[in-house]
Amino acid sequence: MHCSLFRQLLVVWLLAAGQPVHAEVSVTDDTSATIRLAQPAKRIVSLAPHLTETLFAAGAGERIVGTVEYSEYPSAASRITRVGGYSRIDLERVTALRPDLIVAWQSGNAAAHLDRLRGLGIPIYLSQPNQLADVAGEIERLGVLAGSAAVARSTAERFRQRLAGLQRRYGSRPSVRTFYQIWKQPLMTVGGRQIISDVIHLCGGNNVFGQLSTMAPTVTVEAVIAANPEAIVASGMDEARPEWLDDWRRWPSITAVARDNLFFVPPDLIQRHTPRLLDGAERLCQQLETARSRRPAE
Repeated sequence: MHCSLFRQLLVVWLLAAGQPVHAEVSVTDDTSATIRLAQPAKRIVSLAPHLTETLFAAGAGERIVGTVEYSEYPSAASRITRVGGYSRIDLERVTALRPDLIVAWQSGNAAAHLDRLRGLGIPIYLSQPNQLADVAGEIERLGVLAGSAAVARSTAERFRQRLAGLQRRYGSRPSVRTFYQIWKQPLMTVGGRQIISDVIHLCGGNNVFGQLSTMAPTVTVEAVIAANPEAIVASGMDEARPEWLDDWRRWPSITAVARDNLFFVPPDLIQRHTPRLLDGAERLCQQLETARSRRPAE
């Protein structure tokens, strides 16, 4: 009894003195698995660029000890030790960093790699945000796991407010049939469960391949022609507009080509599940407004 009272008084004293009290933290990840830590993580390894960026947004950047190639935002991320690429993890490097938490990408990281890391007893948080609203929730959950919940809540609230503003502005706009092109060879797009499809919907667009359940399905040129999109949007791999976007001009019967609605959004702004996704969304929304303005007068 006296021991229990002493511990309670000690906690009160530490709080009053401004000293951290390490308590167990737990969250549910995007696979509905519970991630439970005895105390907030101090050594985090991120296995995807979008997760590195989200950890920084959640106030946990200083706790990242390892990450993967292309984790370059914010600039501080470029100085973190690399453990390979998101699809080819160097497991020895990961374990050498002695992480107390790994954050991974369900559809991007190899399941076999994650199974081996689990076998070592390292807690793994799996990320798979498929809706824009999921990004805010992920920021908050990572903040809980890293002991930066207050910063994370603030970032998440700003994201939600900005998302709500875009929904109010574009949610009732006339629909625009939209084809989003990830790559040329093979010709890849996004299915209805992919977060980019949700961005298109936010802007009042209609993903012409939204009925496909695959995240990144391969389609044919003939299928695109038959879908006859009013806007074609591409991102590619770099910050420059891909030259292959103009290849569609070979088919002037497509409405998007006839009206010059061939648009580009930088991949970092629309292909990563981070707060910057709303920058890409805003750009896409403006492009679909341009497509609407080019409709012939009735």
